[in-house]
This record gives sequence, C-alpha cells and structure tokens, in this order.
Amino acid sequence: MTSPSDDPRTVVLTGGNTGIGFCTAEALLTSGDRVVLGCRNETAASEAVEELRRRTRSDLIESRPLDLADLESVRAFAASLADLERIDVLINNAGLVLDRRTETAQGIEATFGINHLGHYLLTELLSEQLIAADSARIVVVASVAHMAASGGIRWEMVEGSGRYSTGRAYGQSKLANILHAEALTARFAGTGVVANSLHPGGVRTGFGKDGDTHGVNATIMKVSEYVLISPEAGARTSIFLATDPDAGRISGRYWYHCRRSRVAPWTRRTGDVEELVRRSDELVARLS
Repeated sequence: MTSPSDDPRTVVLTGGNTGIGFCTAEALLTSGDRVVLGCRNETAASEAVEELRRRTRSDLIESRPLDLADLESVRAFAASLADLERIDVLINNAGLVLDRRTETAQGIEATFGINHLGHYLLTELLSEQLIAADSARIVVVASVAHMAASGGIRWEMVEGSGRYSTGRAYGQSKLANILHAEALTARFAGTGVVANSLHPGGVRTGFGKDGDTHGVNATIMKVSEYVLISPEAGARTSIFLATDPDAGRISGRYWYHCRRSRVAPWTRRTGDVEELVRRSDELVARLS
C-alpha cells in the first residue's frame, strides 16, 4: 500500500460501490485523497473497498452504512463522520430510478427522497465540517433528465397524493439536485465552500436494475446498455469538479463534459430555489 501524504484531502462520497461513484473513488484515491463511502449494501461496499485498495494500492478508503431512504440512517451516517475534522469534498452521487411508486422509511416518494432529500439533510449535517476546510467542494450528480420536469416539482407527488410517473419523478428529483446546488451557493457564500451540479451522460452502470424497473422499462434499461458510455467516462465530470483548481473557484453552475452547460429554462424561475429549501426544511423537520 502507498503511504498516506501528510495531510490528504478527505472526500465523502455517497453510493460509491459501483458505477460512476466507484470510478470517481478510484481516481481520487489514485491522486492521494482519503475517501469515505456511504453505501446502503454493506456487503457490496466491503467488496468495493477491497477492490479499490487492490487497484489503487491505497488504504485511504473505507465505507460506512448509509441508507438515503431513511433520514435516521442519514443522521447516523453523519454522526459517524464526527471523527473527521474537516471534509474537503462531498460528492452527492447516489441515485436511482423507480418505475413504481415506492416510499421512504418516512413515507415520501422514494425517488425524490433518495435522490434529493436524503442528500439535502446530509449536506446540512456536514456543513460545519465543510466550512472547516479551506476551500471545500460539494459535487451534486444531477442529470439532463431535469428537462422532463417542465412544470417544476410537483409536491403532491412527493407527499403521496399526486399521480405517479417514472419520468416525472426522476426528472423532478434531478431538477431538485440542480436547484439544491444553486441554494448551496447562497448558503455557503463567503465561507470558501463551492457547490456545482453535473450531468454525467448516459452511463452504463446497471442503473434501473436490482428490481427498480419492471416489464418494458426493464427491457429498455437492458437494451440501452449497448449504447451508453462507460462508468469511467461518466465519472470524468465528477472527478473534474472535485479536483480542478479553476472549478474550485466557481459555484452554482451545471456541468457536462467538464464544461459549464445550459440548463432547462424552468431551473431559473423566480422563487423556485427558495421554495425547494423551504419545503425540504419542512419535510426534514416533520419527518425526523
């Protein structure tokens, strides 16, 4: 194993046992960072940690339990990180798509709960450790799928009274990711913490498997594996935002192919960022 540097950066990455997250962790370990994975499947996480150690010859990698579908698990994960004096990079990477309505432990629509609300709470709980770093970065893995949420976030779907649609649910969770990065820019103004969101591209990661999709949707996911890019290629923008010196001075932007990219017009509607923060705060307070 390589010996650690005197003061390696500390990176917290959600969902890093497969796909984009795994490739991101591998690159950061290779560059000398310390990486803490937050993963729901502890067996898969342990296997990923061993493989990452083998590939990178670094022992600066560990995993700790995190289920973003349960806000109590999010709190427990954040509490487990209390031993970290600072967090230099937080990568909100984990995500999923569901073609049937499923609820989190606290009873809200799971796509939104996992892709946004769990990360929203986690980021807030780690805020002091992010500020403690000289120039911390928050990287939010969003998606071009936010364009499917042209009507904005339908909060009735989030809380259970609205009709469920796979594309709408996933799209509005990714819209929330982009709005969250914008909100974090204001939240951390003057602290040295920057926040950016990104589209990784259509990536061949097994996304939508593990029983998340069924029937026609499952077939589409399987066939799409032949036309999608590799996880290594999909991880490039996450790695760029976590490491590039210039990217560390820019906040509140949306990126694709390691360049600033355009977002759908409905990500710029007046009041939507503030509404996301207000609603997310209310949900976290009410459901905790």
